[in-house]
Amino acid sequence: MKCKCTATIAMILVVIGALNWGLWGFFQFDLVAWLFGGNTTMMSRVVYSIVGLAGLYSIKVLMCCSKKCSCPCHSSCDKDGKNKGCCK
Repeated sequence: MKCKCTATIAMILVVIGALNWGLWGFFQFDLVAWLFGGNTTMMSRVVYSIVGLAGLYSIKVLMCCSKKCSCPCHSSCDKDGKNKGCCK
């Protein structure tokens, strides 16, 4: 359960980051900076950092998906890609 929840939160944060980058690319509008008073404020930097960490964690999830594992916890999968119990 813990791994599935963590993976879901990470994916939500990655989507938020992607939407922010999309807004910047299309309209040169940084939503995070707008919400928190600039891109160098402490809150903006915290949000950027958390989204970045979620992106790094999502690499682990993608590696698991590429092995056709049924859960986002790479360490909980056996050689056949079956869930050994971490993410039930």
